[in-house]
Amino acid sequence: MKWKCAGRTRWKERAFQSKKCVEEVAVLRGRILRASGGFYDVQADGGTIYRCRARGRMRKNGEGLFVGDMVEFVSLDGTQGVLEKTVDRRTLLKRPAIANVEQVIIVCSPQEPPLSLQLLNRLLVLAESRRLQPVICLNKNDLPGSTEAQKLLKEVFCAAAYPLVFTSALDGRGLQELRVLLRGRISVLAGPSGAGKSSLLNRLLPGANLRTGKVSGKLQRGRHITRQVELLPLDGGGLVADTPGFSQLDLDDVDRYALPSLFPEFITVSRHCRFTGCGHHEEPDCAVKQAVHDSCLPAVRYEHYLVFLKEVAMRGGVR
Repeated sequence: MKWKCAGRTRWKERAFQSKKCVEEVAVLRGRILRASGGFYDVQADGGTIYRCRARGRMRKNGEGLFVGDMVEFVSLDGTQGVLEKTVDRRTLLKRPAIANVEQVIIVCSPQEPPLSLQLLNRLLVLAESRRLQPVICLNKNDLPGSTEAQKLLKEVFCAAAYPLVFTSALDGRGLQELRVLLRGRISVLAGPSGAGKSSLLNRLLPGANLRTGKVSGKLQRGRHITRQVELLPLDGGGLVADTPGFSQLDLDDVDRYALPSLFPEFITVSRHCRFTGCGHHEEPDCAVKQAVHDSCLPAVRYEHYLVFLKEVAMRGGVR
């Protein structure tokens, strides 16, 4: 009887010590900056970067881990760690695969490659559909034609009230304004290849040495240089993703009934349409169509809206 009591006491002591050891292991929080080969580089709240692996149960349960995820982890040895779980995931982009992005900087250029308003509007719709704050960045303002391109963008996007910034990765103009827009936020760059996304990041992040590509003289298109998603910390605060950009440009995820709301300048005007939920196409007494006719709304935005409406209607049926 005494032996049993002594054994039970020793077992309780070991259990207590084991529990105490677990409690003494500090659970840290941080954000995944990059992922490669089953390893995750996590920046802790204090700024230290840990090289982590995922706990076995996370892999077994098929729990996805993405660059940008906030995670809880434990430190094992120095800057090594084990991921325990993801926390507070607010958004998730699939292409590129990145979590918790807040805004998208859509980079275009006056030429090399030439400015395409339809591509720009498509990227804006994709950003709106993912609930990201869009910023339009006209880069390469050292090239001829930049003044005309700036004027055009101001005219087309004035009613939508999108932030506009005019930069040059070559001579540095507009970079301070861009830094202010990036500060304290998680941002991703998108836009056509060759517009200068990686060149801008190299100016914003001295020492990053990101690969840049040249524009084809024949096709006036750039080559995709960035291949892997990575979040890069900015000196003034905030994180910016060096990514391949939106690799999927079709509107598969866009609901045709929600499309009008993805054009912010339509929202206030549409309150005066005869029909609630007006599609701004064939409906009579449409305030949006009247505003376009009266030049109160830019015609090119409406033209591209009709292009996108037809695209999503063909996929999802006729209204």
